[in-house]
Amino acid sequence: MNDPEPDRPDNAPSAPESMGPGDSDQSASEEGGLAQLIASREAKAERLRDAGLDPYPPRAQRTHMAAEAVAAFEQLEQEGADEGPHGVVLAGRIVGGVRLMGGSAFVHLRDGSGQVQLHLRKNRMGPEAFALFKSDFDSGDIVCAKGSMFRTRKGEVSLAVDELTMLAKSLLPSGAKWEGDRLQDVETRFRKRYLDLLENIETQQRFVKRTAIVRAMRTFLDDRGFLEVETPVLQPIYGGGAAKPFTTYYNALEREMYLRIADELYLKRLIVGGFERVYEIGKDFRNEGIDRTHLPEFTQMECYWAYADYLDMMALTEEMVAHIAMQVNGTTAIEIDGEALDLAPPWHRLAVREAILENTGIDIDEHVGLDALRRAIADAHLEADPQPTWAKTVDELISEHVEGQLREPTFLVDYPVELSPLAKRKPDLPSYVERFEPFVAGIELGNAFTELNDPADQRERFAEMARQRTAGDDEAHPIDEDFIEALMHGMPPTAGLGIGVDRLVMLLTGEGNIREVVLFPQLRPVD
Repeated sequence: MNDPEPDRPDNAPSAPESMGPGDSDQSASEEGGLAQLIASREAKAERLRDAGLDPYPPRAQRTHMAAEAVAAFEQLEQEGADEGPHGVVLAGRIVGGVRLMGGSAFVHLRDGSGQVQLHLRKNRMGPEAFALFKSDFDSGDIVCAKGSMFRTRKGEVSLAVDELTMLAKSLLPSGAKWEGDRLQDVETRFRKRYLDLLENIETQQRFVKRTAIVRAMRTFLDDRGFLEVETPVLQPIYGGGAAKPFTTYYNALEREMYLRIADELYLKRLIVGGFERVYEIGKDFRNEGIDRTHLPEFTQMECYWAYADYLDMMALTEEMVAHIAMQVNGTTAIEIDGEALDLAPPWHRLAVREAILENTGIDIDEHVGLDALRRAIADAHLEADPQPTWAKTVDELISEHVEGQLREPTFLVDYPVELSPLAKRKPDLPSYVERFEPFVAGIELGNAFTELNDPADQRERFAEMARQRTAGDDEAHPIDEDFIEALMHGMPPTAGLGIGVDRLVMLLTGEGNIREVVLFPQLRPVD
């Protein structure tokens, strides 16, 4: 089933006689820079038009993906056939260098399934078509190739090309051709993700895995009776978290609106309305800083479960994360910065008060009030940015001195009520609430609690947050009278959970920066 390679002596070198497509690109880049390179490729597109060939035809009729064509050939080979499949039509991008050897050439074509080698011969395609390939086709062009599959003498399954058609003439080469090794530059990979995807297969694989993670999450929740819903992104009152919102103006309604910071309050309205298990996966927006685990625009999954509490939700969370890991990685074992961890249940449980005491020596129950807590921090010589309220100072201690120590999968549980305006108090310890946050490798994956369903208590919590806002906390939760009215109709005991999808993807792909797992992260403008 071998097709003969180019006619040449057995001892002829395998190196190309010339680089073929792309030669003029190189000279243009050296002589006149990018503008001349573009002009060279535009001239090639015009020559194709002059020859009666559209360099941007409206459609392609391919018969196989690259991987399918290779598999079909290997199946015939196993069956003992003496020829590969004929009439195979592939479509994709020319990648890598071109090897020209007299009257033949080798080049690779890549599509969404992988890549395959093309073998082009003058005596098979015809001299005019082969000459056109040599003069006007470049690396980066998207083409359609028709021919028969075969295995070369070196053992590579390839397509012997009968016809080669231009589908989209590339006017720019990859970044590496005219600005050095651009695809190793982080800024370029984030700003021009399409180049990152074209040049770095591992980037494509990472985002394929991201889709698999979200799919596995959906399947897990669907299989447990949760209903996927959609709630407003534009909201008249933002809520469900402590964050600054993005503000916009709704012309038709003549009012100021906010991009949501969370889905929570609308999803709980659905629980009031009779749905018992709901979830949403979508974008949320918080007008705050950027670091390796934070982006102002992020993807979150929130789910709410009537007649359950935070203990039920802890069990669901550890089961869900382990299930997703098994689905996408085939194991619950992960490695973060060389550290081996296991996501299999059960996860550790650690109370907030105990965690702060262990890591700082401060018992927050003995330092009630902002001044007292600040003095305790100063006496302990701890690093902590000044905060406007006692609650924000406790949160600062958690962020600076606790979170980074939570390496093994851990639920940090039972938060002070001042930090949790939407969570239900612990019956035996009313100064704390039934809340947890899951951590792995020092990264917070989400937030969850037994939901507050007492409208009077909720009103007082909102009022306390208003006092905190007056004291200088501009992230304090605003009062939402419509939500309180919904609670007055009665909401059953409910557990809620929010999981940061981007951070979960970081965890399961081993990436240390959130922008590596977001296709088009926002970046500062470039002059």
